[in-house]
Amino acid sequence: MLLPTEGEKEMRRRLPIAAGTVVGFLILLSAHPSIRGQETSAVRALTVFNVKDFGATGIKTDKARESIQRAVDACDEAGGGMVYLPPGEYTSGTIHLRAHVRFFIEAGATLFASREKQDYDKEALFYGEDLVNITIEGRGLVDGQSEYEWRLNDIDDRFIRDNQLLMEAAGKPLLRSFPKPNALPKMVLLLRCKDVRIAGVSFMHSPSWTIHPYGCERMVIDGVYIYSSLKEGVWADGIDPDGCKDLRISNCTIETGDDAIVFYSMNWFGPALPCENITITNCRLSSASSALKFCDGNMNCVRRVTVSNCVITDSNRGLAFMVFDGGYISDVVISDLTIDCVRHDWFWWGDGDPIHFNIKRRSEVHPQVKWENEPPAGSIRNIKLQNIIARGKGSSLINGHPMSWLDGVSLENIKLFLADDPRAPIQKVEHALKFRWVRNLKIRGLEVIWEKPESERWESALYFEDVKDLEVADFSGRQGLPGAADAAVSLNQVEQARFRRNRAAAGTEVFFDIRGERSRAIYLLDNDLLEARVPYRVSPEVKPDEIKPQGNLEKAGR
Repeated sequence: MLLPTEGEKEMRRRLPIAAGTVVGFLILLSAHPSIRGQETSAVRALTVFNVKDFGATGIKTDKARESIQRAVDACDEAGGGMVYLPPGEYTSGTIHLRAHVRFFIEAGATLFASREKQDYDKEALFYGEDLVNITIEGRGLVDGQSEYEWRLNDIDDRFIRDNQLLMEAAGKPLLRSFPKPNALPKMVLLLRCKDVRIAGVSFMHSPSWTIHPYGCERMVIDGVYIYSSLKEGVWADGIDPDGCKDLRISNCTIETGDDAIVFYSMNWFGPALPCENITITNCRLSSASSALKFCDGNMNCVRRVTVSNCVITDSNRGLAFMVFDGGYISDVVISDLTIDCVRHDWFWWGDGDPIHFNIKRRSEVHPQVKWENEPPAGSIRNIKLQNIIARGKGSSLINGHPMSWLDGVSLENIKLFLADDPRAPIQKVEHALKFRWVRNLKIRGLEVIWEKPESERWESALYFEDVKDLEVADFSGRQGLPGAADAAVSLNQVEQARFRRNRAAAGTEVFFDIRGERSRAIYLLDNDLLEARVPYRVSPEVKPDEIKPQGNLEKAGR
């Protein structure tokens, strides 16, 4: 710990008196918990430690790390208070936070992350471990000073191998972004901290994950702006909670080259912990990868999560639910969203798809690696998506695993628009939504609308394969291309399904196509098939008595 000099101690004793007016203003500005409403008759003085009083100049080229750390440590020695970064430009490496310290970045102040590796003794600009009651707030900026170079891909990235092979087959150059080999700090790394607040600050150009808490409890991230280049910002995630509980993210705008918000449950800093009891509200997210992701890195679980009143724009993928390390995702409600997906460069995850579910074992993604004691496939269950308007360029794949089916997924009141992107370097789109290895699937109030420009690859609006206990009600749509032989709704190896009150849209060729020797107990009830030239088409391997139509509207003579 860097201790203050005798002069600094005297300055600290005088500062609460000299800065009384500023203190009151800062407390009101940042809504300190000591302001409790009408019953509060006075505001308790808060000790403020101005980094300029500890040697910081506010000039970017002057290194400020030691001065800032002295201010933080002096605040800690005093039992807590506020470290104040006034207007100016400051360059620093790792800042070790302390318990009961509020780090306030004033409007007009910019804290730059040093590009020199020797300025970091941890992999972050702000670092805290086993702390309580810590805050990073204000209206200033934190700038990671990331730098990238655009060059031919020279790494074997199994996560995007399929895209790479398609690009190679098309004879297109594999250009992509790489961070320059400077320091690559995270902006905030907090381990096992409690009662954490990050509010109001803008985090720009992070060369790595922006905010990464592990094992933290009772954490609030509010009113934060995070930005990195959508074209270049690889690995510059927005917020990456890992094994955290009682987390609230609200009123944030996040535009990132990599995932915007992504949940982990991994063992990088200790045991893999549940990531649980999480709310996300009133946020706007953009990502060249996934806007909101339940990450493949899940060794324990992510559970009890609600997301509401959010806008997703300019994203390669909207919502992603993935498990590759044997953990599980459960009890998630996502509601009242708009999603607008586009197709970014080939080296990003996603394909302009609004919704994505995927369960794999890690050895299936990285077969060249020997995995000792690899767990069985993880699971995803009890997920509800409702009240969503989504626009996409690619197929929404909702897939479980042959050994671990999705269970209890519900889609309700969703309007999905699809259009082709002829500028995209590769094409993979087929069905609007494709479901495989799913049980207890409920779809209600879903509408699929195909827009121009069209793709010759388009097939069905809904495609089901290896699905059990399916309910679809109040769906409206048709096949992708008018006049094509594809069906609006395709079923293959589907058992115990009920389709009720669904409607064939204008231009429907075939509404139901049913295949697979295991398809059975398919109930077609009270559907409006007047616009379908062929109401249902059944393959010979399906037993006729397993298809049970009743009360459907069809044109006379069909």
